Amino acid sequence: MTPDHVPCNSSIVFDRFTTTTEESFINKDHCWFADSHLPTDLILQVEGISFYVHKYILISRCEYFSRINIQTPDSDLSYDLKLDNFPGGSDTFESVLKFCYGLPIELTPANVAPLKCASEYLQMTEKYDEGNLISKTEAFLTFVVLSSWKDTITVLKSCEFLSPWVENLQIVRRCCDSTAWMVSNSSKSVHDEGWWFNDVLTLRIEHFVRIITGIRAKGVGAEILGGCIVKYAEKWLPIQVDVKNFEGGFLGYHGTNELRLSISSGKKEGISGGENKEKKLLIESIVSILPPQREAVSCKFLLWLLKMAVVYSASPALISELEKRVGMVLKDADVNDLLIPSYKNAIDQGKLKEDNTIHDVDMVHRIVEYFIMHEQQQQQETSYEKLNIVKLLDGYLAEIARDPHLTIAKFQILAEVLTEKARNCHDGLYRAIDTYLKSHPDLMEHDKRRLCKVMNNEKLSLDACLHAAQNERLPLRTVMQVLLSEQVKMRAAINTKEMILPTGSAIEHGNNLLYTNKEIKDIKAELDMVKTKMSELQNDYYDLQQEFEKLSNKQKHASGWNSGWKKIKNSFFQSRMDSHVTLSSDETSQQTQGGKSTGTGSRRRFSIS
Repeated sequence: MTPDHVPCNSSIVFDRFTTTTEESFINKDHCWFADSHLPTDLILQVEGISFYVHKYILISRCEYFSRINIQTPDSDLSYDLKLDNFPGGSDTFESVLKFCYGLPIELTPANVAPLKCASEYLQMTEKYDEGNLISKTEAFLTFVVLSSWKDTITVLKSCEFLSPWVENLQIVRRCCDSTAWMVSNSSKSVHDEGWWFNDVLTLRIEHFVRIITGIRAKGVGAEILGGCIVKYAEKWLPIQVDVKNFEGGFLGYHGTNELRLSISSGKKEGISGGENKEKKLLIESIVSILPPQREAVSCKFLLWLLKMAVVYSASPALISELEKRVGMVLKDADVNDLLIPSYKNAIDQGKLKEDNTIHDVDMVHRIVEYFIMHEQQQQQETSYEKLNIVKLLDGYLAEIARDPHLTIAKFQILAEVLTEKARNCHDGLYRAIDTYLKSHPDLMEHDKRRLCKVMNNEKLSLDACLHAAQNERLPLRTVMQVLLSEQVKMRAAINTKEMILPTGSAIEHGNNLLYTNKEIKDIKAELDMVKTKMSELQNDYYDLQQEFEKLSNKQKHASGWNSGWKKIKNSFFQSRMDSHVTLSSDETSQQTQGGKSTGTGSRRRFSIS
């Protein structure tokens, strides 16, 4: 329930001493006549409508007419005086004339602001008549309108086309202060804290800004203000941008997670430059009133607002401000939100530039840098994995890797923006690199090696290593490095196993027998077999390295590389399968003995794999 004290249809009818009757006024063919027994001696024009009136009636009420010298018009003019930019237009002027002639007029929240501005324009003060129009409109505004929420909102709507009069007369300021006071004094007691949202969403942006600023000064919570700002932006800005023939340009991209935009060179059809300017002003005003608290608005909303700022060419300073705010809450973003289209110079005389990317990668790079800078300023122990930044960035790299115009340099810079210790696992980075290689099949060998330098082979999981070992898109050197890294891991696992199993008959822990002599012999036999396979794998690796060196010098040795490559793959996978088969058979024999420790098989499984 809104804090209304007076119904929104509040009105007051003022009766004056009438010098004529209402039937004596005629409105016909854009002319307004005050028909009486006295002929009219003054013709006024407002918005193309001529008003035939009596001069002495207006002079007795309005100081404006008594101070100007009204002369007989030239023969080519149909009026004595033209009132330019009259507040409220011809309808308001007609109401003023009726008041001057003594006819009753009705003051309502919808017409009080235009009538007050018009009375101030004509200087209808108490000096010329007691109870003149200025004092009556002021009393109605103060004692009726400003005590009612609905009436105040109605007055603000009526002020949209009365600038600069409503500003100079402080009507807007007083209405905004009144609404802010009512919100701040009722939001704590009213169950629905957003009861006032729907009303303020209908106002123009300048009035909305004034109200939000006033409410914020009264101490209303940032989350409440942020919720209202989000709803206002969603109401007045397009949720989905579907732009055709827009200035600048955008190269269409059809991916699984694309932002559906289609923009080409030329002017946007159906949208005028004035509308673009209005949207730009709207975005800048919304950003200016965003509460500084991180919890005020979501990261998703900020990124959507950033996209709108790019579409409607907001100022670089505003875009930079939005980038910083997104950086503060980047941990809450997802990949789709980060896909910000690039509109700058996408088409140059009908030819696409090679360095023009579909998505604005530079902007995302700046956002990530702002995030790192913010975390450093907070002097916090930042866990990038916990904050979801690594997963977010790797997912973004995998999406933009499909862009045929994305250079290796841009991919590399964005991949390395986080420190080396930020990623505990490089599987996501490997996936992004593999996607890039799929989308750029014509890369030279040295470019592939340059791309793979951003990945640490030692931080790949077993599944990633197995995939990389069979990946024909990877450069040969990278494949060998992956195999060597896996070999080192296996050696470390063997050494760890040997340390766990010391020489002796049986290992006792308290009163429980963990290993028997037979189990120890079986495990040692497994280790000897793995060592043999490792030796064979190492020999194959050296053979492969020699084949690679020959291939680098002469292309005719390609068949030798193929045979060596098949040999190393077969040896690698066979060794892995033999290890697991041996382990599985040992576990079976372990179970048949009965009453033995159940933890032995699991320990061997961990050590071997």
